Amino acid sequence: MYRFLKTPRWWGINVFVLLAIPFCLFMGTWQMGKFEDRVDSHREAERAPDPGTLRAEPLERLLPVDKETSGRHAEASGRYGEQFLVPDRELDGRTGSYVLTMLKTESGTSLPVVRGWLPAGAKAPAPPTGEVTVVGALQASENAGSKGVHAAGGLPEGQLGMISASSLINVVPDKVYDAWVTLTDSPAGLTPVPATAAAGTSLDLKAFQNLGYTAEWFVFAGFVVFMWFRLLRREAEAERDAALGL
Repeated sequence: MYRFLKTPRWWGINVFVLLAIPFCLFMGTWQMGKFEDRVDSHREAERAPDPGTLRAEPLERLLPVDKETSGRHAEASGRYGEQFLVPDRELDGRTGSYVLTMLKTESGTSLPVVRGWLPAGAKAPAPPTGEVTVVGALQASENAGSKGVHAAGGLPEGQLGMISASSLINVVPDKVYDAWVTLTDSPAGLTPVPATAAAGTSLDLKAFQNLGYTAEWFVFAGFVVFMWFRLLRREAEAERDAALGL
């Protein structure tokens, strides 16, 4: 009754099942590992001292931005230059804009400085003139997946959708640091923008997506086994009926 298992069709089905099950189990285990890594990073971040409470360090000592230096207070000196608005940014449930001003440092490279948050419709205050020294929480460059980013383009002149060296290099003449700072003390008319946690250190939606993908891959493995048995049973019943002349 099971002679059909020797046919080329069933050889193909069996090979597919033998490859699909370990692949699904591997992917499920890998996704579980990614989730556990996020949990471990979150626990480490909770045990570590608040980066904002540590002494400010010169900017160059904290670059490149990583999980250890994200949120640390960085100090830089230079002169303010071009200023931009970063629209559609929320703070305390209200929508407004970040006021982003380029600080040309002594090294000749410009540092994006978020001087604060501005309510919608308000006018951004002009930056100070002359040599200034700023202290702010260091942040990694944003990307298309960052919260609040306007990646579609089409913004008016003087506005930016994303705070990153890649988006600024086309609108400012200087080299740009692959990082930015948000001032701890904003000027009058602006509200300080709080630093965000380093990527991969919080249990956000993406972390639980890894957990959901884990379940999906294990379900796929079970589904492959179920369908194999279902096809086997159906074929065996057809062979039995044929043997009985049905």
